[in-house]
Amino acid sequence: MEPFVAVILVGVPLGWLVAFAAYAYLDAPNHGMNRNKWALICFFVPLFGFFAYVFERGERDYDPSEDPYAPGSDSRTAGLAVHERRRGEKGLGPAGTEADDGSDGSDGENEWNDPDGIDIDDDR
Repeated sequence: MEPFVAVILVGVPLGWLVAFAAYAYLDAPNHGMNRNKWALICFFVPLFGFFAYVFERGERDYDPSEDPYAPGSDSRTAGLAVHERRRGEKGLGPAGTEADDGSDGSDGENEWNDPDGIDIDDDR
């Protein structure tokens, strides 16, 4: 085998593994992670190990007070998070139809699950 081809086939991938491991080794202490463990994972689990490190590192910086969709936050009502661009829109019922909220004078309680053209009243 030609030396140039051997360098490309072996040296370049090995260089990337060493670079990923070195990055994890140097960056892990900044995020309170074990540098030896993550450097070994990045080296011995090609590519996936590095992405696992990057995603795990990002999860460690999570602050629930800044998350508008976290349970218990002020912007989350009744346990249902609504994106800010969807606020104020009418709710949808089954099959994408608008839900009946009772604003038209009907009771609006169970109207959304009645079959079309049939009014089922629970107060019999």
